[in-house]
Amino acid sequence: MTFLNRPHSFVFTGGELQSTSSVNTLVLQLTLKRAFDVAAATALIALASPILIGAALAIKLTSRGPVLFKQSRYGLNNEPFGIYKFRTMRIDLGDETGVKQTRADDPRVTRAGKVLRRTNIDELPQLFNVLFGDMSLVGPRPHVPGMRAGGQLYEELVPHYFNRHRVRPGMTGLAQINRLRGSTTDAKFAKARIEYDLAYAEHWSLLLDFRILWQTFKSEVLRGTGS
Repeated sequence: MTFLNRPHSFVFTGGELQSTSSVNTLVLQLTLKRAFDVAAATALIALASPILIGAALAIKLTSRGPVLFKQSRYGLNNEPFGIYKFRTMRIDLGDETGVKQTRADDPRVTRAGKVLRRTNIDELPQLFNVLFGDMSLVGPRPHVPGMRAGGQLYEELVPHYFNRHRVRPGMTGLAQINRLRGSTTDAKFAKARIEYDLAYAEHWSLLLDFRILWQTFKSEVLRGTGS
């Protein structure tokens, strides 16, 4: 796959991303985005409650330790916050810092954890992060401080890396719907992900958010391509 140096435009229906032209419009969009996040997260938590309960039971019945895993991640304006996920690793082998990335057939991952990761159910507790205001439904995926890519710190690999934190991190984003997810050991792949994050931070809009959510729904739910 060939990546552009900078993803200036993204084709959904032939249109380009548009920048917000006025402060008043930006404030209105931010208010509407937050209102939508709260309403949608509340509804999704209610709808997914049987899955949440089932996942919690599966974790408790198959491994020792807590149901939830909390980890520090970069949030809006570089402020750290605690992200919630279902625990998918053994407590004696887990990496609380998150710097050590998961690999294929990782012995740290529990039996239930393999299923939760493959279906992305382990990410569902982040809906509570959305409710608390730490995250948005759509935005750059939150990274752990000190995350490495291509063998070096992300901020050393990618200029202006921290500009991706001008917006709240999200449960899904522009990079993810363009299949830029998973391991960051490949420097070219890792840099491409950040280019999409930076483009989203510069050009986000409610319309773009809805398009990203629709693409995520199609890929993760309708087609079942979660990994």
